[in-house]
Amino acid sequence: MKSSKDSIPEDIYVGFVRSLFVDPGILLIGACCHGLIGLLVYLKTGEPIYLLLAVVMLGAGVYRFAAVRRVDPSSISDQASAAARERYYIAAGTIQGCVVGLFALVSVYWLPDPFSEMAAVSVIMGGAITIAGRNYGSRTMVAILTATAVAPIAIGLMLKGDVYHFVLGLFIVPFLIVVMKMASLVRLVLFTALREEKKATRLAQRFDKALNTMSHGLIMLDGEGRIVVANAQAARIMRLNAPEAMSGRTLKALLMRAVAAGMLGREDCAYVEDQLTRALRENCDRKLLVRFADGSHFEFSAREGSDELGVITFEDVTQRVEAEEKIRTMARYDSLTGLPNRNYFHELVTERMVAGDRERLCAVAILDVDDFKNINDTLGHPVGDGLIYAISERLAFFADDDVRIGRFGGDEFIIYVDRIEDESHLAELLDGVFAGLREEMDVAGHALRVQFSAGTVLLPASLSNVDSMIVKADLALHRAKTLGKNGWQLFETTMDAAFRHKQLLKADLRQAVETNALRVVFQPIVSLDTMRVASCEALCRWDHPELGAISPSVFVPLAEEIGIVSDISAQILRTACKECARWPESICVSVNLSARDFGDADVVRLVRDAVAESGLAPDRLEIEVTETALLDDKLSTRHHLEEIRALGVRIALDDFGTGYSSLSYLHTLPLDKVKIDRSFLVDITGNQRSLELLKGVVSLSRQLGLDVTVEGIETFEQLKLLAVHVRPDLLQGFLFGSALSPSGIGTMSNTVWPFGEDLENARRSAHG
Repeated sequence: MKSSKDSIPEDIYVGFVRSLFVDPGILLIGACCHGLIGLLVYLKTGEPIYLLLAVVMLGAGVYRFAAVRRVDPSSISDQASAAARERYYIAAGTIQGCVVGLFALVSVYWLPDPFSEMAAVSVIMGGAITIAGRNYGSRTMVAILTATAVAPIAIGLMLKGDVYHFVLGLFIVPFLIVVMKMASLVRLVLFTALREEKKATRLAQRFDKALNTMSHGLIMLDGEGRIVVANAQAARIMRLNAPEAMSGRTLKALLMRAVAAGMLGREDCAYVEDQLTRALRENCDRKLLVRFADGSHFEFSAREGSDELGVITFEDVTQRVEAEEKIRTMARYDSLTGLPNRNYFHELVTERMVAGDRERLCAVAILDVDDFKNINDTLGHPVGDGLIYAISERLAFFADDDVRIGRFGGDEFIIYVDRIEDESHLAELLDGVFAGLREEMDVAGHALRVQFSAGTVLLPASLSNVDSMIVKADLALHRAKTLGKNGWQLFETTMDAAFRHKQLLKADLRQAVETNALRVVFQPIVSLDTMRVASCEALCRWDHPELGAISPSVFVPLAEEIGIVSDISAQILRTACKECARWPESICVSVNLSARDFGDADVVRLVRDAVAESGLAPDRLEIEVTETALLDDKLSTRHHLEEIRALGVRIALDDFGTGYSSLSYLHTLPLDKVKIDRSFLVDITGNQRSLELLKGVVSLSRQLGLDVTVEGIETFEQLKLLAVHVRPDLLQGFLFGSALSPSGIGTMSNTVWPFGEDLENARRSAHG
């Protein structure tokens, strides 16, 4: 029993023991047969013992039948219960085996008779067949029944005494071995079958689990196009209770159920069936995105499997489609206003322009909010964003099939009109837009009225494209800004020419800077006391090879636009230091650095290197800083100025008195000099208040320990008033000549301007 249990898995052992108690009716038939055969032998021989044996065999068989029938095979659930039931079965079988064996021994040896011997052989041979077939589930039972039922007849034959019966008895031994081998073979065959069935069941369970836990719906079609396999997800999607409900249906029937459930339209159903069926027929993979009536999206995939089985999967990709749509929307539309962004607007307009009548007039207008930066600076960026949103809502009112609105970027919007009759029609439309935008807008509790500038272009669709129209509209916008804002301008050909000229100038200026073609000139700065050159201001000049001299008021803004103004400043600084080192030590030089220069952390290194390379004494160099640089980043600029002053270089505040000049600069910045702007001299000869103001500024600066230079002196009358009433330290202006070359400054180093005697007489008259 123990070996039997140990050699096979527990569940199979339990199954073998259960088989012993299945269909016990055959035991009752055997018992009746045994009793009847014993009765026949008794009637034939008349020996009472056979009658007794007939009754005992019948009783033993009925007892065994009753004992087996009493056990429910399903109650055998584990190894312990199986072992107990096997012992119970063996006990009843042993009793019956012993009784049948006794009948055989009596019939062959004790009371031999030809009929009884034949009856005994019949009983034993008939029972031997059932030993392996009925009791294979227990090796012990097979061994006991073989020993108790079959062995006695062999013993009886051998006890007869003659050699023939003895040998015949021995032949029973191979029979016993065959019976036991057959039982073992049956057990092995059944064990193998059960093991493979177990594997197949486990594999089927795993397949079923994998099939029904996958997120995709799956169906498999046989060669006739009918469903043979479906998973739970497929049943759920098709609103069926179980996958088994799909078996035997065709693909068309399944899709028609979706139509009946309101999930698909009939046209969609026919299209999906056609595409999937074609993919299976052509043995090619194909994916199909289908939108259901409830807004969900499913991706169907069809492919030919093995054994002529077609496989169709369908996955709920609603989240993926929604995510892709969200990404597409984010890429196409402005997040603040919801309007098409620049790229998507370009795409939409391009499609419209190439469609329809190519000779129709189309218009593009770029709309810009005037002074929008001031709103952000004063009210904050959230209010600025709210204003942009409010403007977009106003503009959306004008959108229709022929008018598209987009956000161009920042505070700019773009309008495309697909069909315009003429310029008057365009003017009417833009005037209406401006009228709608001029109304007061409530943004976060602020009542805002803003002004706009716009540039527009009107061209036939066949003669232009989106990019060129945007360029032309932008040029017109620039013209509108130049002319005072708060209006719109229509593109004119001259604007394009001016734009091209400006672009060429930018390219030529860049080349001039790269080849050091700019030259530096120096405007004298004269001491009031000596009337000699005390210093000079380095100025940049550009002599264009074709256009001649280009004014700094033209090329400096261009340099700022293309980002090379710092390169120009560096060239001026190096040249000024180099030339000043050659002049007499009494003459200094001043160089104006731009706001962009002070925005670069390398500005200190630039000054240090220029002084070191030229050998110029640091106190002969003066760096001029403008108010613009201070407004851009006062803290950073002050830090740079302190570092430059630590080198021994002097610092001057240029153009004082213009813009938002603050007196706080005079005592908070590390300054050595103040240069008073020429605007103070405009009416100094005729306006006493202007003179008094100038005197006050100069007096205040001097009290703070600062030298004072007055710029823009052009007449002797101005000079005389300055000399008598203001008394600045230094004088600068065209009265003392225009800017000179480096050699010219050297030549004039000993020159004394012939105003000394006249100025002295004027002073005496004023005090006399």
